[in-house]
Amino acid sequence: MNTFTAPLTPDQVDTLRRVLEQNGFEFIAKEHALFSARKAKLNVTAYEKGPKVLVQGKDTEDFIRFTLEPEVLQQARLGYEEVLDPEHFSPHFGIDESGKGDYFGPLVIAGVYTDAAITRHLIAAGIMDSKRITGSDRIRKLADIIRATPGCAYEVVSIGPERYNEMHASFKNLNRLLAWGHARVIEKLCAARPDCPRTLSDQFARPEVLQRALREKGLTIQLDQRTKGESDTAVAAASILARERFVDWMDKTSAASGVKLPLGASDSVVKAARDLIAHHGPDALGKAAKLHFRTTAKVLGKPVSGHSTEEEEEH
Repeated sequence: MNTFTAPLTPDQVDTLRRVLEQNGFEFIAKEHALFSARKAKLNVTAYEKGPKVLVQGKDTEDFIRFTLEPEVLQQARLGYEEVLDPEHFSPHFGIDESGKGDYFGPLVIAGVYTDAAITRHLIAAGIMDSKRITGSDRIRKLADIIRATPGCAYEVVSIGPERYNEMHASFKNLNRLLAWGHARVIEKLCAARPDCPRTLSDQFARPEVLQRALREKGLTIQLDQRTKGESDTAVAAASILARERFVDWMDKTSAASGVKLPLGASDSVVKAARDLIAHHGPDALGKAAKLHFRTTAKVLGKPVSGHSTEEEEEH
């Protein structure tokens, strides 16, 4: 085991810091972290969001068994995961998306089928939520591992900007468009694994939107939605496959257009969009960007509505 994550209480965060100090760890600065420390080939980071701890490195398993569990968590979980969380290891689909909050690029929805053997293999390979993985090379390496895992069915649906803009104009609602993509992926996975009993995704703001999309396709599979769904290995694997397809599109389109397309919807994105129009004309924007974002008004120098379209239906 080379990576491990676990939620922490505020008291456990304090205990962890004290334990690391006592054991001679060197503390280093890290973005979005309460603190991060390293010793030899082991890195331990306590993140603000959660809070939670991420342990990485060659000595991860020993640190968990002999330090983290007895001194901080005060609970033995390592080796008992299937007893403590049987649903995590039971057969199911995990669904996640990438690009939803990015002005440039496609909306990509991916799904992965896992069972106990697949889950154990992916955990051992370091599969985790793609948002916690830095670097496209690492994303691609993990995606290759997922695809090469025996018995691991997967599907990816990528909605390029032009098609995305057409669909958003038709649906008039990001949540419904997203539900359509999730349902399409689940439909394909059900064809590949018809005996799979359930599917899991992040919680939609309105759960019935995804439930309705599945009914419209005649799918009766059990649907589970929950916040922080990426803590599930199948969902985490789906997030990696979706992110890989997204970053591949961004890299290829940046190279082809001669304009580096940034992530997100910041001021640098506005500048890149204007550069894109300057180089390739106004029609180029709709081929590379999600036009319903309020960023479009900024790019075109129009008044920006107080309502943030790209944030209107988070899930």
